[in-house]
Formats: sequence, C-alpha cells, structure tokens
Amino acid sequence: MTLDELRLLVVVDNETDTLSSIAEGVPQTPEVAHLVPRLPTSRTYNGHPCKVVFDRLCCAGHGLSVLVTGRRGHDERTMLFDVGPYADLWLTNAARLGVDLAKIELVFLSHWHSDHSGALPEVVAAVTEARRKAGLSAPVLVDLHPDRPDQRGILLPTGTMIMLAPEPSFEAVEAAGGRVAKHAEAHVLCDGFFVGSGQIDRVTEYEKGLVGHHSFRRDEGEADPLILDERFVAAQVRGRGVTVLSACSHAGVVNASLGAQAQFGGTAIDVVLGGYHLSGKAMEARIEATVRDLRERIRPRVVAPGHCTGWRAKAILAHAFAPERYGPSVVGSIYTLRAQ
Repeated sequence: MTLDELRLLVVVDNETDTLSSIAEGVPQTPEVAHLVPRLPTSRTYNGHPCKVVFDRLCCAGHGLSVLVTGRRGHDERTMLFDVGPYADLWLTNAARLGVDLAKIELVFLSHWHSDHSGALPEVVAAVTEARRKAGLSAPVLVDLHPDRPDQRGILLPTGTMIMLAPEPSFEAVEAAGGRVAKHAEAHVLCDGFFVGSGQIDRVTEYEKGLVGHHSFRRDEGEADPLILDERFVAAQVRGRGVTVLSACSHAGVVNASLGAQAQFGGTAIDVVLGGYHLSGKAMEARIEATVRDLRERIRPRVVAPGHCTGWRAKAILAHAFAPERYGPSVVGSIYTLRAQ
C-alpha cells in the first residue's frame, strides 16, 4: 500500500557532512538544519539568537542504521533498518537526534555482517526499556534471516583474512527483550507500510557478490561471495515511486533496485539509499557498469550512496546525477518524501 509520507533518518553511516549545500529538489535535510530548531538560545548578538550546535553533531562510524517512518493519513509506523556496529555509537547518535525509542516497533536486519548487526542486543534492550516505560506491552519485533553464520571475513590478495566481529545470537536478541521473527522470503512489515525482500535475484552479469568473502559456522569456513541472506527494505510513496534501502548491495544495487521494482509491479524508483559496495579494488571494476545501469535502466529520482560505496564510485555517481538527483547518505541527515 502506498504512503503519504516516508522519512528516513540516518543514525549511523561512515561519513559526516552537515555543511554541503543541498540542490533544489533533493528531499534531504542536513543534520544541522533539523538540529537548530530543537536547541535553546545560549546568547543573542545584535538581535540574532546564538545556539551551540557543533557539540551535538552525530559521530560517523563504519556501518549503517536508518530510522524509517511511514505515514498514511494520521497513522504512523516506525521501524529500524540495521543497527550499526557499536551500541555506544548508535545510542549516542539516537540521543543527539532526539529519536523516540518507544516508537520503534520493528528492527530489521539486512544481512549478517557485524557493521550492521553488532549493536543488536544493546539496541533491542534500549528500545524494549523505552517501550516498557511508555506503557507499551508489545515487544519489539526483530526481523532476522534464519541462515545465521557465526562470523564472516574477507580473504585479501595478500593471504590475510580480515574478520568481522562474531554475530549476535538469536538467544541474545531474545534475552534483550526482542521477539525474533525469522524470514527468508519476501513479506510485509508494520502491517504493510513497508516490504522486506527475500533473496535478491541476481540479474545483471557483473554484480557477482563480494570478492573474497567467507562465512564461518563453528570451526568450518567456506567461500561465500553471494551472501544470499542479504535483504532490502522498500516502500512506496504515492506519486513519487518506490524507495529502496539497500544496506550493502552485495547482491548489487542494480539488482536490488530491479527487485524492488518487481515487488511493486514495475513502479518507478524514487530514492536508492544505502551502501552500494563499490569500494575495494575488485569491486571498483563494477563502477562504470553500475552507474550506467542506474542512469539508463533504473533511473531513480535520487541516488543516496553511503556506507561502503567508496569515494571513487561516489565521485562518478555525482558526475552522473548531481546536483538535482544526488544526495549522499551521511549521518544525521533526513530524507523526507511526501506524496505528490
């Protein structure tokens, strides 16, 4: 079902940038712009209110977390897409952004990588406590893919395997107060406000997963470049189209966008926000084809690359889409998409 409004608040991302100008038509508000109205005046100067802002800005970190709020009429529903790597980072940024934790009814994990899942138990515990204090009896739902590895890593050409932190267990999430729901197939979220994908179809010839990626279960490791547990979240705003949250795009950001279009019957793509994973020498070979297909095949209103996209890809994306269709994801920014 279509929404009247969709708001995306970036709680964790690799970069901070609250000073760059936003082009007309890009539905993005920088952190400082929505922070200032919430802060008290500390002094006046020639009649101008002065507010201390720069000690309130969010901190960047390698990971991603987006607070997603949909509105249909007077009804609003809020979910959290990923939680980033560290609990203290997420909790500090959420406090600085004024996030009402009690409104979060669902936490959706895009895939089992600790830069997206690491803070799960602590964030779920904080949301659970906030909901308890607000008198909400329903536990926060935690939407996870059932195929959970114990740990993952990437084998470098040098022969060294760089490891991500071990994944939190289902039991740890439940002990924190969350109600775990395991989904491998596409399904609706928050009574149809949003959609979570199942396995993302690999359609393009060049988006073949993460080079060197391995998954470990107990003492056994295996090459796992496809990362088939990766899922996206999508939502449709009336008159604008379908917005895609693709946390890392290991399946390919073009494939994720095509999957979202198919989920919504071929509807045009609005915003594509998240990590496009075009960083690292092996992945950078896909930049040209990815940008070409985004521009000519997907044709989104706005590209909002962040997290693991990489500066080389961002530079070429900016050349292709800026200024009117380029609004990169940075921590603390808000995207407000209203029905047309």
